[in-house]
Amino acid sequence: MYSGGDRERGRRDRGDRGDSDEAPLIERVVQIRRVAKVVAGGGHLSFTALVVVGDGQGTLGVHLGKSRAVPDAVRKGTTGARKNMRKVVLNGTTIPHEIVSTYNGATVLLKPASPGTGMIAGGGVRAALEAAGVRDVLSKTFGSSNTINIVKATVQGLERLRDPKAEIARRRGMPAPVTGA
Repeated sequence: MYSGGDRERGRRDRGDRGDSDEAPLIERVVQIRRVAKVVAGGGHLSFTALVVVGDGQGTLGVHLGKSRAVPDAVRKGTTGARKNMRKVVLNGTTIPHEIVSTYNGATVLLKPASPGTGMIAGGGVRAALEAAGVRDVLSKTFGSSNTINIVKATVQGLERLRDPKAEIARRRGMPAPVTGA
C-alpha cells in the first residue's frame, strides 16, 4: 500500500538534488531569434536561443537551443550549455594574457586589465566573460556583428588562454608550479 509519507519524500527528493554545496550557476540568455521557414503550405516559425552558463569561477559553457517555442529553446540551450562547460584559465579577476580569436567573420580582441578597471565589453562578449568570472578586461570586436559568432569567438579565445608560468614549465620539461588558492 502507498503511504502519504512516501509521497512527501518523493516530492522533496525531486526538488532537492543535494547540490547546495556547489556554487550556483550564472545563466544568461544572450539572444533569442525567430526563424521563419517558408514551405508550400505557408511558413513554419521556430526559435533559437543562445545561452551562456558559467560558475563565475573559471568555468563556461555555451549552447544554441532550437525549438518551436521560446521556453523550450531556452531550456535546451541551458541544458546543452551545462553539458558543454569547459575550464578557463584566469589570473585573479582578469585573463593571463592578450588574445585575438576569430570565428567565421567575427574577431574578438581580449586584453587583461588592472584590478578595478571593470569590464569594458558589450553584448555577447560581456555575457560570456561575466559567466566565466572575468571582472577586469578590455575587449574589442571586429568584422561581423553576428552575436552568435561573437560569443563563439569569445569562448574560443578563453579556451585558448594558458597560464604563462605553467606553459614555461611544460616547455622546459619541469613540473608545473603549484598555485595557492
